[in-house]
Amino acid sequence: MDAQQNNALTCALAEVPGPLPASGVIHIVIPHTSRFTVVGNHLAQHPGLSSTAVGIAVRIQSLPQGADVGIKALAARFPEGETRIAAALRELEAHGYLRRTRNRLPSGRVVTRTVFCNQPTALLRPRTAAPQPPPAPLVPAPAPTPASPEPQAPQAPAALAVPEAPGPAPVPEASDRPSAAPEPRPPVVPMPVMVPPPAPASPPFVPLSTAPKPPPRPLPQPRELTPELHRAAAALLSDLRRHAPQFVLSESDVRHLVPGVAAWLEREAHPDTIRHALTDDPPQPLRQPAKLLRHRLTALLPPPLPGAHGLAPVRRAPATPLQTCDGCERAFRSPTPGHCRDCRAEGARTAA
Repeated sequence: MDAQQNNALTCALAEVPGPLPASGVIHIVIPHTSRFTVVGNHLAQHPGLSSTAVGIAVRIQSLPQGADVGIKALAARFPEGETRIAAALRELEAHGYLRRTRNRLPSGRVVTRTVFCNQPTALLRPRTAAPQPPPAPLVPAPAPTPASPEPQAPQAPAALAVPEAPGPAPVPEASDRPSAAPEPRPPVVPMPVMVPPPAPASPPFVPLSTAPKPPPRPLPQPRELTPELHRAAAALLSDLRRHAPQFVLSESDVRHLVPGVAAWLEREAHPDTIRHALTDDPPQPLRQPAKLLRHRLTALLPPPLPGAHGLAPVRRAPATPLQTCDGCERAFRSPTPGHCRDCRAEGARTAA
């Protein structure tokens, strides 16, 4: 009755649309509105990275530019020690997510420059310049047509009148003055638009080489590949598909892997133990079973069984017994009774 129940999660689970799966994870997705980082599935589900490396990569992506991502700075944030964090950073370097270089500043100080790429596979593809929109055609503006003078109405003939005495000539009003036609203006030609030439396509960016990968370890070899060992190893490899159908091997794969299985059998490993170690929890989907078997035969090789001499208990040297000094009665370790070191030194000083 004292167990605390998460009622909010139960209510949210009831609102998930669609039928719920019978097993496995059930996602309750609440969209983020602030303080979130986009992480690709190529990193979150990377088959070659450990969980420590994936977590550190997500941590580095969430930090701002210029943040310290050294081993000591990350060890102060994570419960893992510096050894595991250094190994995780080497994993990220090997897969192209991280690159660390040492640069010398003008002051003479050597600093480490760290470059992190959230999608290293995109750097291997050639990058082309964005397509430029086609330039607009140069169409000259239509020239304005000159204004034509308005046609004047025909005037009626003046009537005959008796001439009068000359007087001052009347000044015509503004409305009676004939309107002069406006002069036509020259057409305006628009200036041509200078379109810059398209930028040349940038060459493909290839990242600098990261830490070199160590060479693969050789397949284990038995001390002596006897016909019995060869037959037993070949039979065990050919029989794997009965227990795990995805482990279907060709004849050439069986011939190549026989020495590794023979080395396990030579070290007195039980066939069921070998079968379980080789086929347990394979990746899905399994595309190259022969490479997986070669890796597990090499990485999981057990040591030879110790002999009877190796299992014998370690004998300790007998402890030196305690003695009581005849002079000062202090306890000291010595195989024979007598005086302690101080009393022997005092006696020698007195005799001198």
